[in-house]
Amino acid sequence: MSSSHRVRVSVDVDGTRYVDDVEPRTLLVHHLRERLGKIGTVVGCDTSNCGSCTVLMGDPDGVQHSVKSCSVLAVQADGAAVTTIEGLAGPGGALHAVQQAFHELHALQCGFCTPGMILSAVDLLRDNPAPTEAEIREGLSGNLCRCTGYQNIIRAVQSAATALQSSTEAVLPSEATV
Repeated sequence: MSSSHRVRVSVDVDGTRYVDDVEPRTLLVHHLRERLGKIGTVVGCDTSNCGSCTVLMGDPDGVQHSVKSCSVLAVQADGAAVTTIEGLAGPGGALHAVQQAFHELHALQCGFCTPGMILSAVDLLRDNPAPTEAEIREGLSGNLCRCTGYQNIIRAVQSAATALQSSTEAVLPSEATV
C-alpha cells in the first residue's frame, strides 16, 4: 500500500459532521488535533498509558464510551459520533457539571490530564451515577495525573455526581433531559 493511499471517513465530532480523506495509519488523536483543530484532545504518551487523549465515542444514535484516541485509527471512527472536551459544554458554553466541579474544587494543576480525566468521569457517571470513592478511582484508573495527587479529582467527581443527580442536566449535552 503506498503512502498516498487515502481513505474517506465521515465522523460526527462535537455535533458537526466532518468528511475527510485520511491515511489509513492516521490515529484519531492526530486527526482530531491536526485536521479538525480539536487541540483539547492532548497527546500525552502515544502508548495509551496516560489517558490524556481520552474522548467519548460511539454510534451516532448510541451511547458513547470513553476511548483513548491514540489507540484508535481515524478509519475506525468512520460513522461514529465523537465528543471531545471542546464539545462537552452545554448551550452558550455553560460548563458541564463535571467541568464545573473540576474548576470549583481545583481538580487540576498543570491541566494536561484534565480533558481525559473529565471525559472519563463523564463516562463513569453515566454508567454509575453515585460511585463510591473506590469506584471513582477504578473508573479513572486509565488516566494518569502527575501533579494533583488525585484527591481533588476524586472530590470533583463526587461533587459532579451529586450535582447531576439533583438536576435535570443530562450527562452528555446531546442526551435528552427528562
